Amino acid sequence: MMNSLSGRFLILTTVFVMLAEILIFVPSVARFRQDYLLSRLERAQIASLALLANDMIDEGLEAELLENAEVLNVVLLRDSVRQLVLSSPLPTPIQATYDLRDPSPASLIGDALMAVFTPEDRVIRVIGDPVRNAGIQIEVTMPTGPLRTAMLEYGLRILALSAVISIITALLLFLAVRRLLVVPINGVVRAMSSYAAAPEDTRRIITPSAGVRELREAEEALQTMQTQLTGALRQKDRLAQLGGAVAKVSHDLRNILTTAQLFTDRLENSADPTVQRMAPKLVNSISRAVNLCESTLAFGKASEPPPALSRVELAPIVNDVVDGERLACGDHDISFAEDVPAGLLVRADAEQLYRVLGNLIRNARQAIMSSGKPGEIFIHACETETEWRITVRDTGPGLPARAREHLFTAFQGGVRKGGAGLGLTIAAELVRGHGGKLELLETSEKGTAFVLCLPISVVDLGDGAD
Repeated sequence: MMNSLSGRFLILTTVFVMLAEILIFVPSVARFRQDYLLSRLERAQIASLALLANDMIDEGLEAELLENAEVLNVVLLRDSVRQLVLSSPLPTPIQATYDLRDPSPASLIGDALMAVFTPEDRVIRVIGDPVRNAGIQIEVTMPTGPLRTAMLEYGLRILALSAVISIITALLLFLAVRRLLVVPINGVVRAMSSYAAAPEDTRRIITPSAGVRELREAEEALQTMQTQLTGALRQKDRLAQLGGAVAKVSHDLRNILTTAQLFTDRLENSADPTVQRMAPKLVNSISRAVNLCESTLAFGKASEPPPALSRVELAPIVNDVVDGERLACGDHDISFAEDVPAGLLVRADAEQLYRVLGNLIRNARQAIMSSGKPGEIFIHACETETEWRITVRDTGPGLPARAREHLFTAFQGGVRKGGAGLGLTIAAELVRGHGGKLELLETSEKGTAFVLCLPISVVDLGDGAD
């Protein structure tokens, strides 16, 4: 019972209702005691009328009047004369006096609790006002035993009634909470268990139906999470399938490129000056394509291979990328500007750095060509105390909002129609493998700028760090 929400609610409801009944019980017992004493004063006043009508009554009648009034003595103050109207011997001395003419609630409650928790029979004096102005003051002496017995009987009846009310109230609240909260919560738990069994099945995504606002918000949050998770699982599955297909294509493409590489080796022996000038670039391009295919096959098995770091000169790599992109421009008016210090050496994997710069410059060239306007691509490199910074800036139309939100997310950051959205993702992964970072500096209608940062120190080893 204590391990369930409804059970705990039932127990807590019963406890709190009982506490509320106790808070009501104490004043009610005090009120009962006051009414009991006032009734004894009224009875004593009525009994005293017999003596007022006849100055002399026999002892038997006097004892009967006192017994019916349940008091021991009656003192009546009339016309400024204090008169002992009815009397009988006191079993013990008077131990307390209570004035009921103008009592405070606190005194009534305190006197009632004392009467309940004092078991011995005492004699007390009670003072009050006569009814119907039949005098100035009336006093009676009486034993507390009958009063305490009556108060205990009244208290037991109140407690029994309170227990019944508490049980009925708790049961009704238990049923209401079970219907309004526990059943919907159990439905959410069942929906979560069903979804966990087959998260790829969109039919198992919860449909919010709770009428309680908080529960409905929880169901809507769960629905959002399940929808996103299902989409991520589907994308992961598609990526796995795509990876297998790319690996197959890369395998066959590598064989084709290997054959083309054999033919380009023959071109190097040609006496044509144009062929001699273009052949090395063609050989380098095909070699890079073969290496890329081999890297793709390795990626399908594990991940992008770690970079083979060495000191490489940056300017020739930038020149090779720019020369390739100039050829891809065709008749489009795009100019390239390079500000790379001659002899600047960076620690990097030459092939992977070529791929990173190729992706950045290719994206810039495609963005300018898609705008249909002339443009410029500027590559700047510099060295600071802690890192090498390579900036690629273009005068294209800038990145749309969707591309900025998913800039380095595979298949979601693509801008060009037909693009896969993999270029920046691959570039960012390669840069992270170097211990660096690739960031978007700015993008607007005037152009876009990316910065590639490569750390000078691979790891901080103190004074001996290279």
